[in-house]
Amino acid sequence: MEDKIFDLLAKMYTEVQEMKVKMHDMAENMATKQDIKRLEDNMIRLENKMDDNHKALYDGYQQSMEGIHTLNDKVDKLTDRVEHQEIKLQVIKGSK
Repeated sequence: MEDKIFDLLAKMYTEVQEMKVKMHDMAENMATKQDIKRLEDNMIRLENKMDDNHKALYDGYQQSMEGIHTLNDKVDKLTDRVEHQEIKLQVIKGSK
C-alpha cells in the first residue's frame, strides 16, 4: 500500500514539475508576444512620424522650387528691359 502511495506521489510530483515547465514556457511566450506587439507599435509610430516629416520636406522643396521659378521669371523680365533700354540708347546715340 505504501508503495502505491509513493508511486502516486512520485507521478503527481512529475506532473506538477511538467506543468511548472509548461507554465514557465507559456509566460515567456506571452512576454515575447507582448514585446513583439510593443515593437510593432513603435515601428508604426516611427513610420507615421517619417511620413509626416517626408511630407513637410516635400512641401518645403516645392515652395523653394516655386520661389526659384518666380525669381527666374523676374530676372528674365529685367533682362528683357535692360536689353530694350540698350537698344533705345543705341537708337538715340545713332540719331545724334
